[in-house]
Amino acid sequence: MNSTNDILSIKGVGEKTARLFRKIGIDTVEDLIHDYPRDYVVYPEPKKLKAAQDGEMIAVFLQLQETFSFKKFRNLTIGTGKAADGQDTVALTFFNMPYLKSRLVSGACYLFYGKLQKEHGQYRMEQPVIYSRDEYEKLRMQLQPVYGLTKGLTNHLIRKCIAQVLTEYEEPEFVPPEIIKEYHLPDRKEALKRIHFPENYEELAEGRRRLVFDELFLFLLMIRKMKQIKEEDTMYPMLETAWPGRLIEQLPYPLTGAQKRVYGEIVEDLTGGRCMNRLIQGDVGSGKTILAFLALLLCVDNGYQGALMAPTEILATQHFEQICAMTKEYELPFKPVLLTGSMTAKAKKESYQQIADGSVNLVIGTHALIQDKVSFQKLALVITDEQHRFGVRQRERFGEKGGSPHVLVMSATPIPRTLAIILYGDLHISLVDERPAERLPVKNCVVGVSYRPKAYAFIEKEVAFGRQVYVICPMVEENEALHDVENVTDYTGLLREKLNTKIRVEMIHGKMKADQKQEIMDQFAKGNIDVLVSTTVIEVGINVPNATVMLVENAERFGLAQLHQLRGRIGRGKEQSYCIFMNHSEKPENNKRLKILNDSNDGFYIAEQDLKLRGPGDLFGIRQSGLMEFKIADVYQDAALLKKISQTVDHLLAEDEELIQNSNGALREYMEENTMKLIDFKSI
Repeated sequence: MNSTNDILSIKGVGEKTARLFRKIGIDTVEDLIHDYPRDYVVYPEPKKLKAAQDGEMIAVFLQLQETFSFKKFRNLTIGTGKAADGQDTVALTFFNMPYLKSRLVSGACYLFYGKLQKEHGQYRMEQPVIYSRDEYEKLRMQLQPVYGLTKGLTNHLIRKCIAQVLTEYEEPEFVPPEIIKEYHLPDRKEALKRIHFPENYEELAEGRRRLVFDELFLFLLMIRKMKQIKEEDTMYPMLETAWPGRLIEQLPYPLTGAQKRVYGEIVEDLTGGRCMNRLIQGDVGSGKTILAFLALLLCVDNGYQGALMAPTEILATQHFEQICAMTKEYELPFKPVLLTGSMTAKAKKESYQQIADGSVNLVIGTHALIQDKVSFQKLALVITDEQHRFGVRQRERFGEKGGSPHVLVMSATPIPRTLAIILYGDLHISLVDERPAERLPVKNCVVGVSYRPKAYAFIEKEVAFGRQVYVICPMVEENEALHDVENVTDYTGLLREKLNTKIRVEMIHGKMKADQKQEIMDQFAKGNIDVLVSTTVIEVGINVPNATVMLVENAERFGLAQLHQLRGRIGRGKEQSYCIFMNHSEKPENNKRLKILNDSNDGFYIAEQDLKLRGPGDLFGIRQSGLMEFKIADVYQDAALLKKISQTVDHLLAEDEELIQNSNGALREYMEENTMKLIDFKSI
């Protein structure tokens, strides 16, 4: 049986059943065989009715006390009868199973498996499965797989079809023999048998390990091959120049050891003759921005154009103003221009012209940079800031603007190494894992709502010292369904009542127009607002070193990584900063989560814990990217295996980059045939 055969080629599958299979995404034999169980059931030892709990799935031997009666009700055939276990009686009900009339004989004994319901001392079971004693004992000896179903499709039917396929199906072997031997892997067909029909947990674990291995191995191999494709000779060769070193010497602060190391890696990339494709990953406040500026400085000093794309107008404007200030102070060779969506048509047209004719060498903006109207003269370096906020296709289009420019990606979301292997396997990763010495770690506390008066008093004290404050609420306006969740609109009014009348309180949220948000953030940055009440819209915001306090209401409603990102808005100056997490919940699991934040300012540790709790899709907003759609592998559960496979793939390609050796022939053929199924290249 061929893997590409239609599901209709399976004996016993007609058009009606095929439609049900297609409804759950199974079109071919291959789809079926790789539709892995989502769970496994261990059938319990039979027990008496009295020994079971209400709602428990039980197996019980029963003797029918009367002949079943079957009645028609609209489109339903309902069968009812009674049976006893020798002590107690249970009412049995079946729906649309009229054939039981001839099967169930009064006075005979059967084993029933199903959910027991107890009401007012009476027992009943609806739609239990009926077995003979021997059939049930055989089931108890094995783990029973549970599949994703749709109405009309049963686990029994899926198991029956898979069992038939496995007798005729040949699964291709593509992993090189020496790697199979190294990892002690069963062959693929055997692994499929063990995942669908495991005799015990040991068999299941071994079968799963092989299938997980294959999934991760192929994925990592693909993105490593993509990295090779990207590492082409550059159209924009560069030489080291004096300006970056001169700027480093003039800065009012020394670069950290991590910053020096990463900048060295950037220089090596830009001057090495190959296209740079590098991710700079660092915690909030680790000093990634200056590295971007230094890279851009090297680019323009070589006579090229550079571009920096930020996810918000606020952040783009901040970068532009910083660049302009540094250009003036240190007499840098930058000729910058700003390009955002809110600019007037006239201003945009002027910027387009300057970018196209090369009269500006540095373009800073938002996604407006990737519009068709924007044409660069010599775009040699593309930098995307806060990368996780951009869609992958947006970044791809940005890169296309310069032909094949050098690419530098900056992410302020600390990502555990295991996940970074998956998300950024096609990039070289640099880690800025050291905080500037002048920045004090934020002091944290997790409190209940009873602490609120003390929090307000502390805010008043900090404002009296000339400091500023962020207050974060989950919602913009009141929601009747979530009456216990704080909202920005009402909370702003509350603070104006509760705090000293001299304290200037304003609000900002995502429903405001862009120019309104910009004005509020500008006023806050200038110190004209003391307390800013906001949603998470300030998560990627401007740098306000004077902000030393953050109060997060309903902290239990946010993810740990997001809370850490929000906390990164403070602690940017030389003064001690404080973060107050207000927990409205009494659930122990929420206290446990927030304690992680209370005890640590390490973003990588927090992200690791968040990954455990929430999974990668929700955590990093990558469910839509198409990158995490593994059938069986789990980034966290299989982290150790993932790391080892990553090393194996690197070693394999180092020895045989093009996979031309005989031992890698099957692998090469499999990849050539299945490339588009394994990975969507456009999603990277």
